[in-house]
Amino acid sequence: MTLLQLMLAFAKTGLFSVGGGLATLPFLYEMSDQYGWFSHADIADMIAVSESTPGAIGINMSTYAGFRTSGIVGGMLATLSLALPSVIVILIIARFLSRFRQNKLVEGAFYGLRPASIAMITAAGVNVAKVALIDLNAFQQTGSIGDLFLWKAILLGVAIFIGQRKLKWSPVIFIAIAAAVGIIFKF
Repeated sequence: MTLLQLMLAFAKTGLFSVGGGLATLPFLYEMSDQYGWFSHADIADMIAVSESTPGAIGINMSTYAGFRTSGIVGGMLATLSLALPSVIVILIIARFLSRFRQNKLVEGAFYGLRPASIAMITAAGVNVAKVALIDLNAFQQTGSIGDLFLWKAILLGVAIFIGQRKLKWSPVIFIAIAAAVGIIFKF
């Protein structure tokens, strides 16, 4: 039953996560809440692994989530279930898009999908920021505002952001730097 639920959950994700890999995050949070296959903290780990390995983020995250849930078979089925709806939709769109490209309904749909994609990615980013930058448990124990934030993580994030904007290095270098800093300082 878990494999069927896994396949259906990732097929739904593949069909409706418009906007790329990070748009799958709201669906992963929903799976976490509904099925308990993985925690919200696990999702932050999925993002880290998916961002630092080759391939599409959404595919990497589905493989990771499926593996965490049901081993190798789960990873394979989650990946295929995520990709299949997209492949089918793309084939259908490619077949008919040239005829309907100037259609007002098609233009309107694309106009509406762009902000929806941004909203989904932003919502996912806020959820990741909560896990990566805020420590509610420490704050609840001490009541100190200083304990609410994970200051080292915030400083690392700001440094990586500024470095990426100023230096224009490959993202791979920043991922490696962040991993090394995390190992050294045991975030």
